Amino acid sequence: MGRTYDESAEPGTGAAVWGRRRVLRGAGAVAAGAVVASAAGPVAGTAAAAPRPDAAGVGAEGAAGGPAGGPAGVAVCRAGRFEVVALLDAHGTFPMPREEAFPGASAAAWAGARRVDPRAFGPDGAWELDFRCFAVRRPGGRVVLVDSGIGPADSPAASWAPVPGALHARLAAAGIAPDDVDTVVLSHLHEDHYGWSVTPDGAPAFPRARYVVQAAELAALAPGDAATTYAVAPLRRAGRLHVVDGGTRLVAHRGGDAVTLVPTPGHTPGHQSVVVDGGRRQIVIAGDVVVHAVQLVDPSVRYFFEEDPDLARLSRRMLLERAEECHAVLATAHLNRPFVPLR
Repeated sequence: MGRTYDESAEPGTGAAVWGRRRVLRGAGAVAAGAVVASAAGPVAGTAAAAPRPDAAGVGAEGAAGGPAGGPAGVAVCRAGRFEVVALLDAHGTFPMPREEAFPGASAAAWAGARRVDPRAFGPDGAWELDFRCFAVRRPGGRVVLVDSGIGPADSPAASWAPVPGALHARLAAAGIAPDDVDTVVLSHLHEDHYGWSVTPDGAPAFPRARYVVQAAELAALAPGDAATTYAVAPLRRAGRLHVVDGGTRLVAHRGGDAVTLVPTPGHTPGHQSVVVDGGRRQIVIAGDVVVHAVQLVDPSVRYFFEEDPDLARLSRRMLLERAEECHAVLATAHLNRPFVPLR
């Protein structure tokens, strides 16, 4: 077993707090209805609460994949003392037509999604998507890395994703060295989210980092799963795997600024998102809670590869409703824009 994350070792840990409100505490609480989302209320991306164009202070990737004047594949959004850096690992065409990947989406939802993310709409029904990680840089230069991308040419994602990824080049372009990373958050254990976690010889790619994963995600792994052999087992052997159970604060500063894990199960049993609370601005790194703009426009839309579609839908509604309440910026792993301000 990996070492259990010791909440007492970090300031402000415990149940996740977002904008000084209590939010999801774990898969069990969601499944039991301990926190209820309003299905009738406005949610981010609907006609009542549409994503806004990129606002001041929010980086936007240009034609070459980077913001104007910045390195390709890198975009930045700031929240108080935190700097959230979007790192484009790769771009490709999903191996399933978009209408099969999101069955039941209405024509109106698709039209709204095209307005939000037009680059997602390739020819002949193709879904064009980015594969993106995020680095949360805090004062002093230490970094929380959220996900580690698709990996090298021989990674487990190679059968369907556009390997090799460019994460390490993007980190270098952003001025982030591997030793600057003290925490790697694995939102979940699908191949395109853990690919650069280890080196070819199985050593942690970020040697000073703890790799944080939810206990429910590990418990759901089938024997011999590629995630276990490729990443989980090597990280355990190196003493770098840290297991959490529910909402957990990773970073806390006086005044309430914090980086917090928020369980958002459904896509996988132990999926987690990250809330970066800078006080006047919050950034929600959603992971695969939202994988296409059609789920922003209509959060009820199911993604074909969600393990528990009902639970995923509930997590998505809750996350987006709270993001909307806080006027947060959504940081997206697979949309063709890294940051989507919500109102």
